[in-house]
Amino acid sequence: METTTEKNIATFTHLSSLTQYFIPFGNYIFPIILWSSKKEESEFVDHNGKQVLNFQLSLLLYSLVLIMIAIPSFIISVFKDTSFETLVHHHDITLSNFNIENNIGMLTVGLICVLLFGLLKVAEFFLIIYASIKTSNGERYKYPITIPFIK
Repeated sequence: METTTEKNIATFTHLSSLTQYFIPFGNYIFPIILWSSKKEESEFVDHNGKQVLNFQLSLLLYSLVLIMIAIPSFIISVFKDTSFETLVHHHDITLSNFNIENNIGMLTVGLICVLLFGLLKVAEFFLIIYASIKTSNGERYKYPITIPFIK
């Protein structure tokens, strides 16, 4: 049976990953601080700290993959048929040869990646809240779609 202190620390470990919206890399810094301060004393805090960090690292990996697909898709679709000799006229940039019909496939791939990234961020927010509630009730929560980097 977990004590109230252990439940609170584990809950705040989950909630501390929401600091990413205010502090860059707060979703890694604050969970690491909370987890490392009590991981030796409580198996419950240790389990939840690992879950939070594994989830955040997994989301980072998924986000990087989506970005690595989306950005080249947009760049390729915009510059595929563009002649670089006629690109700049009197300090104005013009894309005279751009045709959306010839680039719809690459644009669709890029837009799907951007949409998946947005859905991933929305799901992250709600999963963090859900994990916090479960943890505050003393349950061990395991995030879905998580790669176990830290065991």
